[in-house]
Amino acid sequence: MPLQSKFLSQLDVHSKKLMKLFKKRGGQMGRRLENIVAPMVECILQTADEALIQGSIEETTLGIYVFKQRDGSREPDISVVLEGQVVLQELNNVALATAMLFGLMYALNLNYPPEFKYTFEVLQKVVMELEGTTLSKKAQALKNRLYQ
Repeated sequence: MPLQSKFLSQLDVHSKKLMKLFKKRGGQMGRRLENIVAPMVECILQTADEALIQGSIEETTLGIYVFKQRDGSREPDISVVLEGQVVLQELNNVALATAMLFGLMYALNLNYPPEFKYTFEVLQKVVMELEGTTLSKKAQALKNRLYQ
């Protein structure tokens, strides 16, 4: 199955349960997850300062940018950034951008940034079911919760 189809179908399978798990989480971890999930709902850049946008991109090691016009006059520009460079742009949606980012990292054999180590491990081994024979304790715990 192609990467994009596999990722999107697995996202359909797991996203509802993941959001429930994130919302149930309490304490400091719950607050951290809330800060991560909240911008996923909607994030609008309030400025049109090209220099600010470009500077932000250049400081990004790994990311997905969604640029929306304030007035909604055109479709959002969804881009993938690696090492401060836009490598893919004008993607249709964030899920596709995530799949493309994962695919690029996998194909180029890039190391996962330490702060995203578990995120990409779950994407690779749980969501995409690639090389999933051994999981870290954190990834295994999440997988167990997903399949309860």
